[in-house]
Amino acid sequence: MDFRIFTEPQQGASYDDLLRVARATEDAGYDAFFRSDHYLKMGEVSGEPGPSDAWITLAGLARDTSRVRLGTLVNSATFRLPGPLAIAVAGVDQMSGGRVELGLGAGWFEAEHAAYGIPFPGLRERFDRLEEQLEIVTGLWRTLPGESYSFAGTHYTVTDSPALPKPVQQPQPPLIVGGHGPKRTPALAARFATEFNVAFSSPDVIAAQFERVAAACREIGRDPAELVLSAAHTIAVGRDDAEVTNRCVTIGRKVDELRTDGLAGTVAEIVDRLGQWREKTGITRIYLQLLDLADIDQIELIASEVVPQLR
Repeated sequence: MDFRIFTEPQQGASYDDLLRVARATEDAGYDAFFRSDHYLKMGEVSGEPGPSDAWITLAGLARDTSRVRLGTLVNSATFRLPGPLAIAVAGVDQMSGGRVELGLGAGWFEAEHAAYGIPFPGLRERFDRLEEQLEIVTGLWRTLPGESYSFAGTHYTVTDSPALPKPVQQPQPPLIVGGHGPKRTPALAARFATEFNVAFSSPDVIAAQFERVAAACREIGRDPAELVLSAAHTIAVGRDDAEVTNRCVTIGRKVDELRTDGLAGTVAEIVDRLGQWREKTGITRIYLQLLDLADIDQIELIASEVVPQLR
């Protein structure tokens, strides 16, 4: 099982905060450091010093780290035009030496759109735009050097694009699609994704969604085994119950709730739970949502005592 650290900078984080966590992630041997793509805090936090742009942050981390993979879980298709997004991701892939992954979704948090003047269409249109963005971004990356790319859709039109720059990873960086939608989400994953992710859900929900994605793959003649299957959960892992409780309190979560719905518990409990989840759902990758960015000790604890028992 691959282990990745996943952060929520909109809750309050400077670039230096993220760099410290990314370097700790790298030093501890994790596979990747990921961040969310949000412009507004959620819940009872100040959000200070303010939001940061995902790809500006990742560009900095591309130069300030050396091994760990970098990506988004997930970009909102409402925030960026597909052509400039393809350029930005390819550029950061070059800056990192080929360590970038793109998660792309339809967007859901209406308040952040209102707070920063970003249009927020209805759900059907957001999914229509997501589908066109996936088509364009992958089309631009996969266009051979010296050739041009064109696309005519309902929401976006691309005409004779030189499809530059090219990412280091060929034919394209890994692309992550995720979510709980029963029809369109699995269909988009089957067509475009390298990885499918289900976040903050029970093993039963995850397994059912994975089966929908597998069925969508089979329907278009794709081998479902080509997809990496992953999950994301909030963490509060401790050496004993007291440490688990302290970590839950720090992030404003109830211990019993997070033990049931997330990854709260002692090392032995987390190893057992993840082993059961892997057996039941088939996940081969887990994103550990670290809400307390000052808690480098937890990163190191999981790396030294949980990860070796599950790899």
